[in-house]
Amino acid sequence: MFLKKGMTVRVVSGAHKGMEGKVLFVSPKRQRIIIEGVNFIKKSTRPSQDNPNGGIVEKEASLHISNVMILQGGKVSRVGYKILDDGSKVRIFKKTNEETEVQ
Repeated sequence: MFLKKGMTVRVVSGAHKGMEGKVLFVSPKRQRIIIEGVNFIKKSTRPSQDNPNGGIVEKEASLHISNVMILQGGKVSRVGYKILDDGSKVRIFKKTNEETEVQ
């Protein structure tokens, strides 16, 4: 999985193309992510202690990871891997060969 929680991504295809946000949740098994402020759905909720009135709640829904790319300095880039001299493996941006950092 090339995406990690906390990274900034841009949607590159689909109905929300061009929108950007921070990754809130990653599901590697289903290959889906939830991005802050992107792909809102309306969901009916029953009354509970947290929400005594119930009603309709808007929240972010998941997107497939193939629809997003990582942002680096305002531009999108793919992610690759490089093995350093000491044997450690680091993630790099393919466009600039810079190492990635998760905020």
